Amino acid sequence: MKVGILGGVDAHDVNDPTSLTASTRQRIADIVAKQPQQKSVRIGIPSEYITAELSPVVRKAWIRTIQQLLKMGHTVRSVPIPSTRQALSAYYILAPAEASSNLAKYDGVRYGQTDPAQATSASHEQLFTQTRQHGFGAEVRRRILLGAYSLSADAIDNYFMQAQRIRRLLVNDFNNVFALGNPLESSSPSRTTEHVMHDEESKVDVLICPTAPTLPPTLDEVKAQPPLEAYAGDVFTVPASLAGLPAISIPVRPANIGDLPDGVGSIGMQLITQYGNDEACLEYAAILEKEL
Repeated sequence: MKVGILGGVDAHDVNDPTSLTASTRQRIADIVAKQPQQKSVRIGIPSEYITAELSPVVRKAWIRTIQQLLKMGHTVRSVPIPSTRQALSAYYILAPAEASSNLAKYDGVRYGQTDPAQATSASHEQLFTQTRQHGFGAEVRRRILLGAYSLSADAIDNYFMQAQRIRRLLVNDFNNVFALGNPLESSSPSRTTEHVMHDEESKVDVLICPTAPTLPPTLDEVKAQPPLEAYAGDVFTVPASLAGLPAISIPVRPANIGDLPDGVGSIGMQLITQYGNDEACLEYAAILEKEL
């Protein structure tokens, strides 16, 4: 039985068309409950997350975390998530497209701020433009423009639809490595993708990887970062978001990691579990937080 905040929010919202129905939630809970209990947690290391851009300090913290998990008796193995390489590009097509669509209602008439002095004299086009110019920040405006373009008739096939295909491949890749099947799949199409199929003994319960490839930037560094550089910092968190998987970041300071830069007391490690396995994600996070 779910307790705490998760127990309070794990319910169907009749006002949210994207919210899972009560029957679907129960079916997911039944599938998760039937999973056999493991003496040790089977932990996966996504091989594609080991990149040249990974900071040496973050890499060392990752290695130390894995070593301590092995000492605790857990099983650790490398697993492939091939579509990870395209996930960041796909995300920054789909996310702006969704933002552009969802924020279209903020037009200064139905939603959004309106300048009374302009409301009576401005045309609809001018009113919409003023609302978007003054009501949204630079990043939101950037995403609206990107999303509007990727959803346009000339670009939707080359960008939006291709990104949706990558999302589907990514879901299949995650399904291939988790021992728990995806509760939303009526069958198991993900088990027979073009990528190498793994036997059940090689599957895992949870994935662990750094939350970000570098140490957290200072506020001044964030302000000076160009957008593309800022987007690159999401490379490890985007795949789980794109696939709709539960994930959590835990601050850890493994033993023998050495001194960290001033102002950095710990390094974020991310845990990812199969769709619908939110409670296990929190349980594994509690274990990691206690030990590390």
